[in-house]
Amino acid sequence: MEPRDLEKVLQPKLAEIRRYLIRLGAGASDAEDIVQDTVYKALLYLEAIDERKFSAWLYKVAINRYFDLCRRKKKFQYGEEVEVHPAPEHELPEAVLLRRERKEKIEEVLAGMIPANRQLILLKYEMELSYKEISALLGISEGTVKATLYRARQQFQQLYGGEGE
Repeated sequence: MEPRDLEKVLQPKLAEIRRYLIRLGAGASDAEDIVQDTVYKALLYLEAIDERKFSAWLYKVAINRYFDLCRRKKKFQYGEEVEVHPAPEHELPEAVLLRRERKEKIEEVLAGMIPANRQLILLKYEMELSYKEISALLGISEGTVKATLYRARQQFQQLYGGEGE
């Protein structure tokens, strides 16, 4: 892979991985450190990485580094940085408040979930990856992704209070 091609591939992918790590629970500075370590490893092993699986390789290295960090800290922390979307100007203050409360409740429920389930929920619904993309990313079969995601949704609904949203 040429250096210019590598830069074009890496820049957007690394920003995406950083956002994903933050949603998984890494602090902003930890996510940046993990991304930096991931780039370093990618540059070290560039010749050995299959170009078709480069993106999945980056994700896998970053996720493994995050879980290593969590093991060192002996606990999982949930994100400090949350994207804030401005409300439309014509929206009522009550609707804005209700949406914010619902978002806080969802964040709280995600924080209480098993980390593997939280990871699958975020990959599927926030990053909008297909089952096939998730299976390639995590190195598991599509059937396993579907079954585990089903259990993750059940856990989410149970923690959310049985409300089906």
